[in-house]
Amino acid sequence: MRESLEKVKIFLEEVHAETKKVSWPSRRDVLGSTLVVIVAVFVIAGFLGVIDFGLSLMIGTLIK
Repeated sequence: MRESLEKVKIFLEEVHAETKKVSWPSRRDVLGSTLVVIVAVFVIAGFLGVIDFGLSLMIGTLIK
């Protein structure tokens, strides 16, 4: 049991050391990336909505 706790402690120390090496993005970079993702989601959703509407009209026309 003590060995497991020691291994966990060593692991957490190593994780802490590695997170200090990470180059974290600035707040501005994160906000910019988030905005790009949100815009891309809306553009793709709009595109798929138009395609879905068009296909629905075509299938409705074929059924009638």
